[in-house]
Amino acid sequence: MLEERRLRLLSAMTDGGLWPADSPWVRRAVESTPRDRFAPDTVWAWTGGERYRAVNRAEAPEAWAAEVYPDPYGSTVTQVTDSMPTSSISCAAIVATMLDSLVLEPGHRVLELGTGSGWNAALLAERTGQGHVTSVEIDAGLAAHARRRIEAAGHLVRVITGDGDAESVEHAAFDRVISTYAVEHVPWTWVERTRPGGRIITPWGHTGCVALTVAQDGASATGWMQAPARFMPTRRTGHPLSPFERVRDGGTGVPTAFPRPVQALSHPDVLFALRVLLPDVHIDTQVAGTGGQLTAWLSDGRSSWAVLEQVGNAVNAHGGGGRDLADEVSRAWAVWEERGSPGMYDFGLHITPDAHHVFTGDDPHGPRWQPLVAAP
Repeated sequence: MLEERRLRLLSAMTDGGLWPADSPWVRRAVESTPRDRFAPDTVWAWTGGERYRAVNRAEAPEAWAAEVYPDPYGSTVTQVTDSMPTSSISCAAIVATMLDSLVLEPGHRVLELGTGSGWNAALLAERTGQGHVTSVEIDAGLAAHARRRIEAAGHLVRVITGDGDAESVEHAAFDRVISTYAVEHVPWTWVERTRPGGRIITPWGHTGCVALTVAQDGASATGWMQAPARFMPTRRTGHPLSPFERVRDGGTGVPTAFPRPVQALSHPDVLFALRVLLPDVHIDTQVAGTGGQLTAWLSDGRSSWAVLEQVGNAVNAHGGGGRDLADEVSRAWAVWEERGSPGMYDFGLHITPDAHHVFTGDDPHGPRWQPLVAAP
C-alpha cells in the first residue's frame, strides 16, 4: 500500500505537468527520496471543526500511508500543538516549485530555515552534494528527529536547533537561503547571510512564495512572486493568531449584501491582492451547507470576523468584532480593480534594511502597494 501510494503521487505530479522543466534534478531527487522515510510514526488527519485525529503507522498503516502520500497539493501534518498544526511535510507540488525557483547548483552552500521532518533538507543535499546544507529548526524535538532521518537516508546535513530568524550561523555567506515557514516581513538577517547575487526563497504572507535576488552591493534584495502557497507561520512571534472559529463570537443579527461573488475569493490573483492590501485578514473558502454553496470565512485572528454566503445570485455577509471585514474586503477589491487587476505573478517585493516595498511592473522603485487603513 505504501509503495502504491508513493507511485500514485509521482504519477499525479507527471500527469499534472508539475515537475519543473528547467530543473530535472528535482524529479530525480523526489523519486529517490521517499517522503515516508522522514515522516514520524504518528501523523495527523483533519476531521473538520478544528479537530485533528492522530493516525499511527502501526495501528492504521493504510490510513497513515494515505496521509503521508496525499495528492500533489496535499501536505502531511506531522505535529499538532494546542489543536493547531505546527509542523508538516509540505505538498509535493509547492516543494518542486520552490526548489526550481532556488536555481540550485551542485556545490552551492544552502541555508534552510525550518528543518521540520528533514525531507526538504535531504532533497537539497541530493543536489548540492554532501556537507553543503545547513538547516535551522526552532523545535528541539523536530530537529532531533530530522537529524536521525537525514542521517539514515545517507546525507550529511548540519542541523542546528535555534531560531531561523535570528540564529547566528557560523559560516561565510550562503549561495542560497530557503525558508519552509511563512513570514510577513523577510528578516534582513537573511539577506546578510546571502552572498551578493544569491537567492532567497520564502513563503511570504499567507498566500504565496517569493524569490529574491540579493543586489551586488548587498544593500537590497528584489524579486517576484513564484506561486500560490500557504505555509505555517514563523513561531518566533509566539502562538499563531487564532483560527476563525476561536475568533467568532457574537455578531450582527441582520445580514448585509456583499457586492461580489464568493467564488471569486478562491482565485489566487484576488486572494494575493487582498493579502497585500489587507495583510492581517485571513480568507478561507469552501463548500458548506446542505445546498453545497460556497462560503467564505474572514478573520483578523484576534476579535473580528465575517461570513460570506452565496444564496442564489446574492451574497449575504454577517460578522462581529470591532471591524467590518466584509466592507474592508469590498473596498480593497475595488482598489485592486482600479489599479488594473494585476495578477499574483505581476507583484514584486523590494527589501532594504528599513523597509519592504511591494510593487507591480518591472520597476522595483515604482508605485508602492501600501496596506489600506481600516475605516473608522
